[in-house]
Amino acid sequence: MRAVVQTVGRASVTVDGEVVGAIGDGLLVLLGVTHADTPQVAATMARKIHELRILDEERSAADTGAPILVVSQFTLYGDARRGRRPSWTQAAPAEQAEPLVTAVVEELRTRGAKVETGRFRTHMLVESVNVGPRTLLLDL
Repeated sequence: MRAVVQTVGRASVTVDGEVVGAIGDGLLVLLGVTHADTPQVAATMARKIHELRILDEERSAADTGAPILVVSQFTLYGDARRGRRPSWTQAAPAEQAEPLVTAVVEELRTRGAKVETGRFRTHMLVESVNVGPRTLLLDL
């Protein structure tokens, strides 16, 4: 599982002209799933995101109650080392990935996080205002 985590002043996801998820000051998480990922990996990723000390004064979403916007992003497993057309073979198929993205979201909510999401298998417009800027790549 791979996540790009950014501190944001605001972020939103729009699908077909409708805002389906939006947050103020918090974390935007672009989340990719690969074939070897399991529910245990999803739980570990959720804990890592929630407790990541990336916010002001080295605080975490767990410390501050900052909201988290999670957006599925299979392209995080794109491989463009050869040629100009990325290969997506490392990305898990949607049928495997969707329950694991949901597992991350549910684990975050179990931990008390306020979580918004994008919409799986749709064309999403993701807008964000990065603060810092602070962006981390988490690879599990």
